[in-house]
Amino acid sequence: QVQLDESGGGLVQAGGSLTLSCVASGSIFSVIAMGWFRQAPGNQRELVAHINNGGAIDYADSVKGRFTISRDRVQNTVYLQMNSLKPEDTAVYYCHAYIYTTRVSWSDYWGQGTQVTVSS
Repeated sequence: QVQLDESGGGLVQAGGSLTLSCVASGSIFSVIAMGWFRQAPGNQRELVAHINNGGAIDYADSVKGRFTISRDRVQNTVYLQMNSLKPEDTAVYYCHAYIYTTRVSWSDYWGQGTQVTVSS
């Protein structure tokens, strides 16, 4: 059993900053990649940022230059530093990870989501 626990969401004014954290725990053999998705009301879930073991990072175009993803591989933790927040960043943010639970078996996992609300 693998669990992803998120923290750091909340309410912030436009132009402000928030940092999200996500810790993976449970039956983990190794973590392949971790990252963040978000879903606003009426919209599909979309990639925000993702980082793999090699350090390769993908960002959504809408957050480039404002958001920074980082990872602590020892602690199985991923962070999302969000600066210059805009009202359109308002969404539920979900932690995501690709994890090997044995030497040969892997799957992807999701956190329960944390609300980020940016007021204008």
